[in-house]
Amino acid sequence: MTGPVAVLLPDGRRLHLQHGPIDLVVEAFGPEAAVRGAYERAAVRFGTVLDELVAELPRLRAPLDPDGPPFRGPVARRMERAIRPHGGVFVTPMAAVAGAVADEILDAMAERAGALERFYVNNGGDIALRLAPNATFQVGIVSRVDRPAVEMTATLQGGDGVGGVATSGWNGRSHSLGVADAVTVLAADAATADAAATLIANAVDPGDDPAVRRQPARDLDPDSDLGDRPVTVAVGPLSAGAVDRALESGRRLADDLVARGLVKGAVLCLQGRARVAGQIPEQPRVGVEFMNDIKSLEANVHA
Repeated sequence: MTGPVAVLLPDGRRLHLQHGPIDLVVEAFGPEAAVRGAYERAAVRFGTVLDELVAELPRLRAPLDPDGPPFRGPVARRMERAIRPHGGVFVTPMAAVAGAVADEILDAMAERAGALERFYVNNGGDIALRLAPNATFQVGIVSRVDRPAVEMTATLQGGDGVGGVATSGWNGRSHSLGVADAVTVLAADAATADAAATLIANAVDPGDDPAVRRQPARDLDPDSDLGDRPVTVAVGPLSAGAVDRALESGRRLADDLVARGLVKGAVLCLQGRARVAGQIPEQPRVGVEFMNDIKSLEANVHA
């Protein structure tokens, strides 16, 4: 495996950081010197992130041991903090890995942020961001992680408490126990949003249904942190009742996380229908019909 790479993308504005499976796009807005300094800090910090994670990978792939020693790496510690509030369900620190990496690089950039208006780190759709008090940031939301056509946008503002956006679904980068086409979560940081999106997506489940095909995670990936748990590998057309049951199951968990102050809001999507929990500062696009807290999406949600 080659070492970490840090290069400007052809547009000359965004920084691309890549090492093994980690692939980040970084962008900062502000005076040139501040942007350059932030990118330098991002590249330096990124250089050892993968090695730090690999050093503790066996423990990161297992549920937290309350009597175990603390994690050594700062990214691993972020992952642990993100899942600790979810102790009542099966979850490993890997549920927060993408968001935690984004948060770590964002904090490194903040050391040289200076007069930056806004800056973000995008780890495959899991985004850590920071805004000046009067700055705004728009994220696109899609209803299927495998078809990233933006159906609505969330407009974030400095001071609103949102520093992370994450999206999860059964047909995304990681295995899911549920059938959600997409669950997008807004939270105070990306690791928290990542873990919550994973768990809410797992909870979007109609129960036993012949349209849903599952397979033990270990059969698909011998190193999966999900072990022998059945993960979703195909979802056929569901009845309207099954879609409603699945979405309501996920929204109950999302509402609980909002009530506990763990997330700001979430959008849950399945086969052209959706539910919203908490607050999503939304701007509808063509093809989105708003019906109170239920959205009928004719096509496709992505952060």
